[in-house]
Amino acid sequence: MNIEQLTWFKSSYSDGEGGQCLEVAATPTTIHLRDSKNPTGPHLTLSPTAWSAFLSGEPVGERR
Repeated sequence: MNIEQLTWFKSSYSDGEGGQCLEVAATPTTIHLRDSKNPTGPHLTLSPTAWSAFLSGEPVGERR
């Protein structure tokens, strides 16, 4: 699946005034993140495990 085929979602708290919003698109194997102000720009791809850790505030891997 390419990035154009993903279904992107913003938080319901997003006000629609062009603020700083993060959009998320989920597939069974990856979670994609992008800046709503730059939808054709770069995006970040995470594993579901890393996304879950991010949402829960758990550290992923070992910090050095």
